[in-house]
Order: sequence, then structure tokens, then C-alpha cells
Amino acid sequence: MKVNNAVGHLACFVAYAIFGVNIIVCKDLTSSQLISPIALFTMRSVGAGLLFWLISFFMPQEKVEWRDHPQILLASVLGFLLTQLTFLMAIPSITPLDCSITSAMSPIYTMIIAAIVLREPITWQKAGGVILSFAGVIFLLLNSVSAGGATQTTTIGLLLMILNCICFSLYLGIFKPLIGRYSVVTFMKWIFLYSTVMSLPLSAKELLTLDYVALPSNIIAELAFLILCSTFITYFLIPVGQKRIRPTLVSMYSYVQPIIATGISIYLGMDTLGWQKVLAAIAVFAGVMVVSRSKARE
Repeated sequence: MKVNNAVGHLACFVAYAIFGVNIIVCKDLTSSQLISPIALFTMRSVGAGLLFWLISFFMPQEKVEWRDHPQILLASVLGFLLTQLTFLMAIPSITPLDCSITSAMSPIYTMIIAAIVLREPITWQKAGGVILSFAGVIFLLLNSVSAGGATQTTTIGLLLMILNCICFSLYLGIFKPLIGRYSVVTFMKWIFLYSTVMSLPLSAKELLTLDYVALPSNIIAELAFLILCSTFITYFLIPVGQKRIRPTLVSMYSYVQPIIATGISIYLGMDTLGWQKVLAAIAVFAGVMVVSRSKARE
């Protein structure tokens, strides 16, 4: 059991560390305006999907029950389609640091979902943590929208990131029993197949007419990182964690993202660290800590 837990924690740590770098990569990709968010999403879906299907041919064949396909479709919508599309749409309108701080709300959303789905009681301690973190996000919003511009956080960018976190929290909180019935490769190959089918009609024209040869070398390198690391590897590792540790613990590894993204973005001069953001971050993380330390139902 301890070994399984250690594997789950390590898988989540690596996945969310990659997500931290991914914030910077996606910021540069979307700011270039060479490829639309829906086309980037389809590239991720097709690339990672092909890798999962290829690997599956070298593994024992596992049959998915037809009754589980509607749930896998919903998992694809919540865990990949809406999560990644809202992220790609938000990233041009939110700074890396603000994006990271907002993402730290994920454990709060997961706690609320656990109360609804798993009937875990929300104590005064949990509610206080939610209010404190929510106040931090509102304070962040009020101190970001006035700046405007593509290099600053806007209301739309922040709201899209909040929707992104809610969708992924739903995915973490709802589908653990389903993921436990199948191998990671089997589950993810169907996830990406469904997401490709849903997104391809919206992006096919752009993907067919895009001049791939004319893309700068840095954009090609970032696309490779996006598909291989930020999609294939992370979506392989997260189900590994989901199988071994509780959903709230999985979501708590989102704390790795601010550490990675903040360090990179400030080093590259893409963001600044003002007292408002420090105060908002303290409020968010303090609320999360209050919730994480509260007692769960036996």
C-alpha cells in the first residue's frame, strides 16, 4: 500500500510540474497567433491519441464495456476537451503568475464535489477555507482587470481559468471508480479518440491549410513539448495517481504549478511580483491549507 501511494504521489508531482512549465509554453504559443486554440487542442488530442493507441497494440487487449462508453465520453469532455480548450483560450488573456494562483483553487472545487458526490460533510473549517480562497481570487481579479492588454490578466481570462479548474476537479472527483476498472493506456486511448472526434470538425480546415514548413523552430519545439510532455506524459501519469491516492490529494499537487511557473515567468521577465499578487496568493493557499487539514468522513 505504501509503495502504491508513493507511486501515486510521484506521478502527480511530475505531472503538475510539467503543467507548470506548460503555462509558459502555451502562453508563448497562443501569443504568436499562428495557430488557433481549437487547432492546438486537436493537435494535442491527435498526437497523444495516436501514441496511446500505438502503445495499446503492444499490450494485452482489454475490452471496454459498452455501458462504460458514455461515462468515458463525459470524462473526455470534462477531463480534456473543456479543461484544455478553456486553458488555451484563457492563456493569452492571463499572466502566468495569475494563472498559477487561480489554478490553486482546484482542491477547493474538489472538496465541494466530494461533498456532493461522496457525501463528505462540509464543516465550518472547510467552509472558512473556501471563503478565504475565494476572497483571494476576487482580490486578484479586481487588481488585474484594470491593466488590460494581451500581456495582462482580463476578466474573461480569469473566468475561463476558473471554469478550467472546475471542469478538471469534476473529472478528478467523479471518474475514479471508472478509471480503476481499466488500464491507464486503455482508458486514455478512448479519451483522446472521443476528444478528437469532437474537435476535428471545428479545426480540420485550419489544420489542412496551415503552412507547417513556415512555422518557426521555437514554435515547432513548443508544439512537440505540448503534445509529448504536456499531454501524453501528464495524461498518462494523472490516472496513475488517481488509481492510488484520493482525488483531493491529486488536486493538491496543483501547488507545484505556481512554484514552477512563477520562477520561470519572473526569470524571463514575463511577469512581476507585486504585493497584491502576494496577498492574493497567501489568501488562496491559506484557504487551501485550512481545507486540507479539516477532518474527512471516516
